[in-house]
Amino acid sequence: MSAVLVTGGTGHLGRDLVDRLVQAGHKVRVLARTPQPRADVEWAVGDLATGAGVHAAMDGVSIVINAATHSPIARRGGFRPIDFFRSPPAVDVDGTARLLAAAHDAGVQHFLHVSIVGLDDATLPYARVKLAGEQLVRQSPLRWSIVRAMPFYYLLENFLARLSWLPVWPVPKASFNPVDTTDVAGYLAACAFDGNAGDRAEIGGPEDLSFVMLAREYQAARGLRRAILPLPLSEKSARGMGFVVSQGVRGGRSWMDWLSRCRDDGEAS
Repeated sequence: MSAVLVTGGTGHLGRDLVDRLVQAGHKVRVLARTPQPRADVEWAVGDLATGAGVHAAMDGVSIVINAATHSPIARRGGFRPIDFFRSPPAVDVDGTARLLAAAHDAGVQHFLHVSIVGLDDATLPYARVKLAGEQLVRQSPLRWSIVRAMPFYYLLENFLARLSWLPVWPVPKASFNPVDTTDVAGYLAACAFDGNAGDRAEIGGPEDLSFVMLAREYQAARGLRRAILPLPLSEKSARGMGFVVSQGVRGGRSWMDWLSRCRDDGEAS
């Protein structure tokens, strides 16, 4: 049986994706800097940022799912001034180029790339880096697919949790439809094997909600009482910051369902 190589397989989305692939009976190999204690997948030690181990990881691989990314904003759960000026390209651009080259050399049959909804209008440096990675995929002679997804619930949880010490929460009034990683993982697993290629329908959550409403529902679920200061944004500014409503596949899990699950499972994001 040929293997499916997953990059970013130790992250939130990646773990859910690997679970889906394993449950479906696929042979899964995960490219990671540090292997995890999980025996139902193969581990290929490597690093997209340097290229170490990338070619070796392709041995016997027919499908690559590139879910790796490096967003300092997501890792911190908030912005710093530097995020408005630059974002590191080592994984999302240079790493994607290395992965595409190795996949081409290995004769990979399908390269599935995970990206973000709204990149064409976004202005943040991280969005420009993600768009540059997409362009590399589109230029590749490989048979490729690109799936754009809305921001994940766990990222919103991280952002809002960092506001919890403030008596007043300044949040934008813009609306969007964030999504659960398990819904995205299921969609990616389907796209990898459905025989289609090219630009796929983007995926978002089931609800179009303002950030103000998301914050209120978060407070209700966490037992917090804080004043919320809505910050008006023009449509252009909102789109530039990635606040859009996706036009494609809709996931099934709502924001409130996700918050309830995290509380019941004792998960901390």
